[in-house]
Amino acid sequence: MRRPLALALCLALCLTLTACWEAEANETPEFWEEEPALPEPVAAPDPLPDAFTLPFLSSQTFDPVLCSDGVQQTVGSLLYEGLYTLDDTFTPQPLLCASCRVSSNGLTYTLALRDGIVFSNGAALTAADVLATYRRAQASERFSARFANVASMRVNRGALVVTLRQADSAFPALLDIPIVKSGTEKDTVPLGTGPYLFVTDSDGPCLARNENWWRGGDALPERIRLEPAKDADSAVYLFSAGRAHLLVADLLGETPAAALGGVDMADAPSTALLFLGCNTKRRALADSALRVAIGAAFDRDAIVDTLLAGHADAARFPISPLSPLYPAELDTPYDSAAYPDALGIGSEGEPLELTLLVNAENSFKASLAAHLAKQLSVGPVAVTPVELPWTEYLAALESGDFDLWLGEVRLTADWDVTSLVGSDGALNYGKYASAATDAALKAFLKDENEATAAALCEQLAADAPILPIAFKTLTALTPEGMIEGLSPTAAQPLRGCESWTIRFPD
Repeated sequence: MRRPLALALCLALCLTLTACWEAEANETPEFWEEEPALPEPVAAPDPLPDAFTLPFLSSQTFDPVLCSDGVQQTVGSLLYEGLYTLDDTFTPQPLLCASCRVSSNGLTYTLALRDGIVFSNGAALTAADVLATYRRAQASERFSARFANVASMRVNRGALVVTLRQADSAFPALLDIPIVKSGTEKDTVPLGTGPYLFVTDSDGPCLARNENWWRGGDALPERIRLEPAKDADSAVYLFSAGRAHLLVADLLGETPAAALGGVDMADAPSTALLFLGCNTKRRALADSALRVAIGAAFDRDAIVDTLLAGHADAARFPISPLSPLYPAELDTPYDSAAYPDALGIGSEGEPLELTLLVNAENSFKASLAAHLAKQLSVGPVAVTPVELPWTEYLAALESGDFDLWLGEVRLTADWDVTSLVGSDGALNYGKYASAATDAALKAFLKDENEATAAALCEQLAADAPILPIAFKTLTALTPEGMIEGLSPTAAQPLRGCESWTIRFPD
């Protein structure tokens, strides 16, 4: 996708050099009798790289369990692999895993590894390496939620055996966690099984093609240059200055990436859901009919196309519309005439005042909240957006001091929304509780298929405890016209780089 970058993307580099000389009072300037020496020539700037270049954070680990989102994970996607990978529809596909056997009660998974997989140093991948990575992931902030349903993990006869507390037929969708060799996790660059390895040669740090890669990498670029940056802002500068050639950005985030000049954009769908949450303990929103009417009152497609600049996929249900489980048959079209009639409130009805809580630190969300408030404020209904800094926003959610709230959550690809709508969900700030929804959730997780997905979504549509808006995308930014064939996913922004056509500027 090629578009001008007009989403608050700007970067200013200001260099001010000031020099002056002034004679002291009553002093006669002394003139040169001979020609003064010329100043030393200023060194020319380094030439722009003529090899494909990625930025990386020189002071941060590449350990995929601990490193932060952004540039480090972009590089790491070429160093590490998981047991599974998610395809374009978020369906798990086996990668390092050769087979998966599930017990009759759906609680025990036995995962066998492919033969012949080695790390970049030639050491064989073992189930013990996988277990060690999962143990650390289980204790990490990034991945701990994926293991909430895990009762035990162990190695048995060269396979990893995982026992769950409750059946989850889509458990493999959680196993795209990148694996590192046990014992190297404290290294700045732990060992992985991916197509590249991190090296430093006479030209500096780079990714060199991994000759031990199990899939064979003859078609891959032999070398990818790495440009060190001290922080994320420095990485953005390197990209804008043409010293790095790819940057992955959340263009709807709090601090969108910046760039100078034209760029090409390739969006990668994600599992990050934008939604309106309802406080079902408030008198006005205790009625599910009112919540349903509010959910039908805004045009999701128009929101994506305008306010979100196309960097999202509209959705009425908490399953990505790209997933085969999304119940498109239940997705009713937007009808502006249906609101506010659907509220059952006439123009002379009793006034209904609602607040819509939003984090003020995200300009896109603040604009979205203002748009939704305006669209919902019809007749006797008045919705007021309340913008709060993050800590105050979170405190208001936890205390229940709101009617509606604009939220974002990164779901896992098994589409488990228990935390949002389960009776005891950690993110269920609206205190919604329904035995029917809990049962539909349990049935869906036990056997995820089109029928159980439709049943869950139908139940959520009828009760409307949350009102999905869209799933955000991540965006791979590249210099305009430089790369042809870019088709990123959220986890693999450089997917298919062996078939790219790269044109460097003259």
